[in-house]
Amino acid sequence: MREVIRARGHEHVRAEHASTFEVTTDDWLTPAGDCIIGVEADRTPADFDPAFVEACQSHDATIDVHVRVDAGDDAHEQTVSARGHPDLTFEGDRSIVFRTSDYVDDRTGAVGAAHAAAGFDRDLVSALADGAELTVTIEVE
Repeated sequence: MREVIRARGHEHVRAEHASTFEVTTDDWLTPAGDCIIGVEADRTPADFDPAFVEACQSHDATIDVHVRVDAGDDAHEQTVSARGHPDLTFEGDRSIVFRTSDYVDDRTGAVGAAHAAAGFDRDLVSALADGAELTVTIEVE
């Protein structure tokens, strides 16, 4: 099962946060938002299919977050592996956050992520800072 979110980068994308990365529906970003990799997301967790949500609500669920950045003739891709959690609600209606920790709130899309924003390839981050298009595909097994 999968869910797809489309967003774009922003001039303030720095991707330096050590424990989370986030995609938001907001159309703005301040330099303090160092976990945010994309703005103007077309979907939020509240939009996800109930069957997808249920599949993620297990400690045994493997969640892969595929990040693809299209920057003209150049594309960058990276996958972050994480896991599910019984407390995931996917009720957030503004943003989705992927966490290296086990903390869960209504915005959390996965826990135990292999890395946070700081772990993204710097060429990918640079393309996002230039406003490139972003596709986040979330797959659960």
